[in-house]
Amino acid sequence: MIALIDNPIHMNVTIRSAKVEDVEALFAVRTSVVENHQSREKLAELGITANSIASLIQNAAYSCHVATDGDRIIGFSMTDLSEGYVFALFVRPEYESQGIGRGLMELTEAAARAWGVSTLWLSTGDDRALRAYGFYRHLGWRADGVLEDGQIVFRKRLAGDG
Repeated sequence: MIALIDNPIHMNVTIRSAKVEDVEALFAVRTSVVENHQSREKLAELGITANSIASLIQNAAYSCHVATDGDRIIGFSMTDLSEGYVFALFVRPEYESQGIGRGLMELTEAAARAWGVSTLWLSTGDDRALRAYGFYRHLGWRADGVLEDGQIVFRKRLAGDG
């Protein structure tokens, strides 16, 4: 567990590995976001269910972390380490711009390096006005193509031993 000690507003924010017991709270965070919002029903249509998320949390090839403020889960990240694919990073709207997303991404990148991943990738909406677009660029990610559905692909080469 790491503490985000540079967070002046919420001094009890920590990041830890996700547990199966966290699944419902992950859905609460995911459905709370304003940009890229998806309902539980839409997520289920995409195959994202409580069972599928619990399976990912238990799979050693996935890096799954939660940010908490006290006992409340306020953000999470999920990465398929075998593919180097960051497929989820969400923070509750009232906790945005406080370093929580950055902390989750730093831990994600460290886990990927430890797994031996040299480059991570992710996709996000192609609207440069979206928070995610600027967030990833600010953290050193570079746009590198477009998926068939129009989403921008971002990649980041990881420094270090991995």
